[in-house]
Amino acid sequence: MYRLAKSHFKKADPILYKAALLHAIDDVARSPDVFGDLVHAIINQQLSGKAADTIRGRLEAKAGRAGITPKSILKLSPTAMRSAGLSTAKVKAIRNVAKAVQAKKLDLENIHLEEDGKIIEILTSVKGIGPWTAEMILMFSLGRTDIFSKGDLGLRKGIRHLYGLKKMPTDRQMDRLAKSWVPYRTYAARVLWRVADGEK
Repeated sequence: MYRLAKSHFKKADPILYKAALLHAIDDVARSPDVFGDLVHAIINQQLSGKAADTIRGRLEAKAGRAGITPKSILKLSPTAMRSAGLSTAKVKAIRNVAKAVQAKKLDLENIHLEEDGKIIEILTSVKGIGPWTAEMILMFSLGRTDIFSKGDLGLRKGIRHLYGLKKMPTDRQMDRLAKSWVPYRTYAARVLWRVADGEK
């Protein structure tokens, strides 16, 4: 699929295409653990990848052998979760997701059957989950190839660097660029994250 995406970028956006040639990107695929991914996405909000991984590791240690599941999360006290490095808001969000799954109000096993917009609507109905988190789940857990998150700072930085902008791109600039990447905006995003990481 990435091969097809690069072929599209070659015609639609030569600048992105040249960047894509420098980076090996895995094909998108569905994850077997959407709940765990959702917890990780919540942890990741406004944190570096390294910091988020550290906190997730601590949370996994506290969850025990079962790993991060709705049941193991709800067995932990909010205090124990905060001691892993989570903010009070993130503890509440993760527990809200776990409670919704346990109460069968949130069906993560079958959510992949829904359209992109409906999935965003379902996920953001859980208090503590915003559009960015829902978009990350679409990209990294549900294997959707045409998702782009305008609210992601890393993507804005990648665009600024790759296209030589003096300032962060406006929403209008991002919309114009992203329109040319359809139907492979997820792959474009992954390339731009690599560009942003290289800038660091």
